[in-house]
Amino acid sequence: MRPAILVVLSLGACLPQPAEERLEVPPPPFTEGLFPCSSCHASMPANRTRRPLAGMHEDIVLKHDEQHRWCLDCHDAGNRDWLHLASGERVSFEESYRLCGQCHGEKLRDWRAGVHGRRTGNWNGSKRYLLCAHCHNPHQPKFRAVAPQQPPRPPSRKHNQAGGE
Repeated sequence: MRPAILVVLSLGACLPQPAEERLEVPPPPFTEGLFPCSSCHASMPANRTRRPLAGMHEDIVLKHDEQHRWCLDCHDAGNRDWLHLASGERVSFEESYRLCGQCHGEKLRDWRAGVHGRRTGNWNGSKRYLLCAHCHNPHQPKFRAVAPQQPPRPPSRKHNQAGGE
């Protein structure tokens, strides 16, 4: 009996796995006029040297594991209109959550469950998610500190003269 169980279990491992679910997301929040990237980068050779950026990207300062990361660790060197995973698989900007999830797996799990980030839609049906980049700058994802404010004052209660309160 045990050999038969092992055969059944090992056959299950050979069955095709379901494709990763395609999630509905709005378009990424690109800076106006900068996408598609290939409109400028198609004629430029990829420069893999870490350096302060100039020209159209001088406003980008990488503060996202900057000791170990560079632009082309996420942006595809061959076609800048795409990102790429650590495996080299290209992913569209609409699937950038897959790229972020490689390092931030717990956040990806919580995002899919609707605990992290913003999700709208039906409880048991179609849902629409905001991408990580809708809330976090991918080059500087940590939120800036916010100065604490005084709590609001509670409304004052006026005594009702007629009611005797």
